[in-house]
Amino acid sequence: MAELSENAYRILQARYLKKDEHGEMVETPVDMFRRVARHVAAAEKVYDWNTRSSRHEERFFELMSSLEFLPNSPTLMNAGRDLGQLSACFVLPLQDNLESIFETLKETALIHQSGGGTGFSFSRLRPKNDIVAATSGIASGPVSFMKIFNAATEIIKQGGTRRGANMGVLRVDHPDIREFIEVKGDPEELRSFNLSVGITDDFMHAVKANREIELVNPRTRMPEARVNARELFDLMVGSAWKSGEPGVLFLDRINRDNPTPSLGGIEATNPCGEQPLLPYESCNLGSVNMVKMVRPGARGPEVDWKKLGETVKLGVRFLDDVIDVNHFPLPEIEKITRANRKIGLGVMGFAHFLILMGMRYGSDESVRIAEEIMAYITQQAREASRELAGRRGPFPNFSRSVYAMRNEAPLRNALVTTIAPTGSLSIIAGCSSGIEPIFGISTTRRAAGGIELHEIDPVFRRFAAEHAMKDPESEGARTSRGPSPDVSLLAPELRDLFVTALDIPPSQHVRIQAAFQRHTDSAVSKTINFPSNITIQGMKDTFQLAYDLGCKGITIYRDQSRPDQVVTCSTCKVC
Repeated sequence: MAELSENAYRILQARYLKKDEHGEMVETPVDMFRRVARHVAAAEKVYDWNTRSSRHEERFFELMSSLEFLPNSPTLMNAGRDLGQLSACFVLPLQDNLESIFETLKETALIHQSGGGTGFSFSRLRPKNDIVAATSGIASGPVSFMKIFNAATEIIKQGGTRRGANMGVLRVDHPDIREFIEVKGDPEELRSFNLSVGITDDFMHAVKANREIELVNPRTRMPEARVNARELFDLMVGSAWKSGEPGVLFLDRINRDNPTPSLGGIEATNPCGEQPLLPYESCNLGSVNMVKMVRPGARGPEVDWKKLGETVKLGVRFLDDVIDVNHFPLPEIEKITRANRKIGLGVMGFAHFLILMGMRYGSDESVRIAEEIMAYITQQAREASRELAGRRGPFPNFSRSVYAMRNEAPLRNALVTTIAPTGSLSIIAGCSSGIEPIFGISTTRRAAGGIELHEIDPVFRRFAAEHAMKDPESEGARTSRGPSPDVSLLAPELRDLFVTALDIPPSQHVRIQAAFQRHTDSAVSKTINFPSNITIQGMKDTFQLAYDLGCKGITIYRDQSRPDQVVTCSTCKVC
């Protein structure tokens, strides 16, 4: 069992480890990993009654307890327990009638109760003040129903451990798009929602050409108005400058990578935007800890490609097994999830990996290695999926997929790779989040349940101990929690490696996201951080760059633009 930090223990105790009826802890982290490994390995018996599931249990246990790979939070929380719901990501449909809307609200409550997050497209709902023939009244519009979903979410805790999360999407050509863009100008509105505008290629071309687009009523499918695309784009970026929302989803680009277009178009994603899904689809995610994939080489640190490939292949098997032992909250979700068998394998600890490799985040070499790593991960993941298809059969909708149309070899999973944010998981693993840069050398993070986590970056601690120019025990070189958060302790050639999120130009953030996206089946969760003094024009340029470089969406955040910022930099000479 790898060593866990104090913050990892706090998160595990608050949200993951089993408690008795009195709220007392009844399992250790080792017990948790054993519980999850045993439950997931039981799927091996589905395909081979003669197999020794205990062998796979040991492999899965070692995979997780070494912190080389972790599955998404619901798997750690619920595997081997009564709830048994193991997926993180869900998308639910919304049709333009009251019965459908409130049926979806009920389904949302069940998913949130089980630990999942939900995404919706509100684009099919008729606009505000449109006619409602059944009552001779007028419609209240998509935003009004989003507020109902938000109120329900605020009441329900996921599995008793955290509040639910939603993604709300509205197409850029919906008549209520202005209200949608501006609604979170009030920080008290829609607190359980992330918002993204669903943007089309036609809209981006119209912005560039400074021409108008039509706003179309989804009920009548007729244009209701015309607006200047550039003015609407400016409104969207200005709102994001003020509050960090909305983000955007590039819907046409997402649907070009839809592996089963004959089953329908993709209109929404999970709450963090990395998993576009069809209506009722769910997906389970897992992340490889890139810190564990660095080894010493003759010329310095190098990627342990063999270990990375083996970890990826075992991770794919683990995630495929999760589908078979999962308890789905709705029969519709079980049906399409088992038919497409989408999984999302990604990475965490990328910023720490770069530091260990001696590369500055955002540099040309960091972009190159990002693309090289993700290309290799996806290649190895697809190879593993093909091997599973040979033993277990392809995903049932394979014959209706783009792979069959291209005469490609059968795959077990319609999609295999995704880049998730890994907030809590990276704390457990003791590494940087997802593919994000470090936020600061010394940070304070507010986690679910009102927990405050203070941390000096663990890789900085390691470097300060190994390479400090000053005696770590000397006055001013240490704090009560270890080495002082001051990069001047390090030799000059090492200081630049600890570049923080707000010191990295936004274009470099986007280049990293685009490098990963080029070789990721689904999408990439990445926040483009801006200093508080960024101009609106600078933000507009970043949105455009994300589109030009092939990203499937973009999430931005201007420092201190919200009163409830999750991560802040503590007293620190470099932040």
